[in-house]
Amino acid sequence: MKAIRRFTVRPVLPEPLRPLSELAHNLRWSWHAETRDLFQSVDPEAWGAAGCDPVRLLGRVRPARLAELSGDRRFRRRLNAVADDLDDYLSGDRWYQAQPEGLPRAVAYFSPEFGITAALPQYSGGLGILAGDHLKAASDLGVPLVGVGLLYRHGYFRQTLSRDGWQQEHYPVLDPNELPLTQVAEADGTPARVSLALPGGRALHARIWLAQVGRVPLLLLDSDVEENDLGARSVTDRLYGGGSEHRLLQEMLLGIGGVRAVRTYCRLTGHPEPEVFHTNEGHAGFLGLERIAELCARGLDFDAALESVRGGTVFTTHTPVPAGIDRFERDLIARHFGPDAELPGIETPRILALGTETYPGGEPNLFNMAVMGLRLAQRANGVSLLHGQVSREMFAGLWPGFDTEEVPITSVTNGVHAPTWVAPEVLRLGARKIGTQRAEDALAVGGSERWDSVADIPDQEIWELRRTLREQLVLEVRERLGASWRQRGAGNAELGWIDGVLDPDVLTIGFARRVPSYKRLTLMLRDQGRLRELLLHPERPVQIVVAGKAHPADDSGKRLVQELVRFADDARVRHRIVFLPDYGMAMAQRLYPGCDIWLNNPLRPLEACGTSGMKAALNGCLNLSVLDGWWDEWFRPDFGWAIPTADGTGLDVERRDDIEAAALYDLLEQRIAPRFYERGRGGLPDRWIQMVRQTLTLLGPKVLAGRMVREYVERLYAPAARSHRALTPDTAGELAGWKARVRDAWHAVSVDHVETTETTATAELGTTIGLRVRVGLGALTPDDVEVQAVSGRVDAQDRITDATIVPLKPAGTPDLEGHRLYEGQLSLDRTGPYGCTVRILPAHRLLASAAEVGVVALPAEDAGEGAGVLLR
Repeated sequence: MKAIRRFTVRPVLPEPLRPLSELAHNLRWSWHAETRDLFQSVDPEAWGAAGCDPVRLLGRVRPARLAELSGDRRFRRRLNAVADDLDDYLSGDRWYQAQPEGLPRAVAYFSPEFGITAALPQYSGGLGILAGDHLKAASDLGVPLVGVGLLYRHGYFRQTLSRDGWQQEHYPVLDPNELPLTQVAEADGTPARVSLALPGGRALHARIWLAQVGRVPLLLLDSDVEENDLGARSVTDRLYGGGSEHRLLQEMLLGIGGVRAVRTYCRLTGHPEPEVFHTNEGHAGFLGLERIAELCARGLDFDAALESVRGGTVFTTHTPVPAGIDRFERDLIARHFGPDAELPGIETPRILALGTETYPGGEPNLFNMAVMGLRLAQRANGVSLLHGQVSREMFAGLWPGFDTEEVPITSVTNGVHAPTWVAPEVLRLGARKIGTQRAEDALAVGGSERWDSVADIPDQEIWELRRTLREQLVLEVRERLGASWRQRGAGNAELGWIDGVLDPDVLTIGFARRVPSYKRLTLMLRDQGRLRELLLHPERPVQIVVAGKAHPADDSGKRLVQELVRFADDARVRHRIVFLPDYGMAMAQRLYPGCDIWLNNPLRPLEACGTSGMKAALNGCLNLSVLDGWWDEWFRPDFGWAIPTADGTGLDVERRDDIEAAALYDLLEQRIAPRFYERGRGGLPDRWIQMVRQTLTLLGPKVLAGRMVREYVERLYAPAARSHRALTPDTAGELAGWKARVRDAWHAVSVDHVETTETTATAELGTTIGLRVRVGLGALTPDDVEVQAVSGRVDAQDRITDATIVPLKPAGTPDLEGHRLYEGQLSLDRTGPYGCTVRILPAHRLLASAAEVGVVALPAEDAGEGAGVLLR
């Protein structure tokens, strides 16, 4: 019989055990080993059955066991010690509190998904895991962050396989009352709500759930409330599901509803109001519109409110291709905003203009969420050095007239939260060498460029650790593989071979991620005969563990999964290569440490960052990757291998895959496997162990989320907070008026003539040449602009590279025609082909970038001396 009503029955903890409830509801347990060990000791069997989730565990423990523990003095001492440790963690000063004054009082961090723990399945892949690691690292550093997301009742899908290897999706219903969440309530105890207006007089209501991530509150909005009609209740049903309107409503709830939830939370708790709003990808971009509406309601006009909002907003793009950006029909946007829907105080054309693709090749009928995110943020970044470059190229059309390198999008390379991803055995080894507290600080806070103490760990201990982790992975794989085959319909009598799957002494390669086509799950299958030879080599075999999910609507991705599964099902190789379904955080935490090689072979440059290899590296796993994302930035032969990229312009995709797959096989056969199996005088693979040591010493400090969050604080959050404070209603109005005046007058701004004191085509290194430039400013004054000389080496097309910029100074008063003279000097500090030009930019004390206004004046072809000087 099916129940007609569902209840969650919570245990009543004896008074001495009450701290268990607080420990269970603060997600610090997900990265704090002592807290997890404490919960495991409550009931080891129930702990495993509860999926290592303390909230579920406490709902399963027998009252008799709780009574027994409440009388156990040793357990109570452990409990009190862990509770006291949490209290110290939550209340003590950390890195942020030791920084100079001026940092933001609070930062609101918005993301469509958060990967905190497998017990809270609100993530699909790298974007969510990165967001979760960002919150955890902010907590460890003491950064006053508030996370904002949605609570998906079905989470992301669970993956199984059919008998023939086809991916199947399942959407289990999540009950918030059974998750590590508490409901945000008003002072009278009623649930706190936020509401959005929908077309036709309807409304979208959502309650606010709180997940406490260490020191960081994470607010999750849930539309499954009785006040909503069926359509509105389903808005937060599943992550990345539904059609365009469904996605639009999710993103409106995340952005607009999220700001309202933050305001509600701060009002109820006294938490400082955020000075900086960080938009993690374009999905939350509507938060800027809500903040503009707030300011308009206080009397600011739209343009002044826009400048104020931009000053305190940071936008992070994770997408290296236009196809990965959410875009909506303009008519759909128009229907959901305006007098009869949401944000009635803002004219709909102003909203539509924010997302219009006003650049060559743009679609005028589509509303682009990333374009809106860039226009609503004064500061923006990509997530690796290479991705920053790709992003500047992708969005360069929004800043016409500027070289790609001047597009105001910087980069902060992603990092990973080491306490979450480092195996306990690795942490214990480090703690034995340098002490528990120093080891924890090195992983969580970072700050050192090297971990030199790794050099003191004997080779034997490193190798024994690597084998232990590999053996644990082998046992995990056999258990998961058996469960998968039983789900596919196999009986136990057919599965005796699983006990021989993988070998703890064989070189183990891991490959696990989402399965879009550009990540090339099946590149390893390009030459199946050669792959079989590698797997079955009599002296130097390799074994491969593969996992990954294709998007439910991506049949091409599902076919890639099926192709891999069918190869792995072959009785000749199934003991050497396996596909594990339902890749998630719990699996990943065992997979990364147990592999010797982490494989990544995307089509360059389509991997924005790719953090899975970072997590593997922190456990002493070596990377084998295409030079893309973070690996392009930090690769060194000391600690890994680079797969050569066949990126010639004349190559088609098929030929490129053939070449890169062959290079992959060559590396494995000729360099990687021989090094793994090579033994020195002491019977150990000395050169392999040295690479492991170098990975930990040199890569370890770089890949930390602590390093990443410190960069965000210092390079983006702190400047954004200063801009937020500087852009008062009066100064925001001044800046908006100045921008409007400059744009209206810019048509009359010109570089009319350029003269140099150098009359020959050659000059000696160290020569100083003078520049005299005649410019027209129209209705503008010298205070409104900066006239610059731009110089540097030139390429074969006379384009200036590695430019040096020197401001020129006004000389004298305007002539009778209103023209002005500017003068300055250039020092020729580089040899070879050298050139310079002149340009005029708007200048204002409140601009974050010279490109911000989006206008520039360059010399005409006949401005004199070839619009500059060229020396060869």
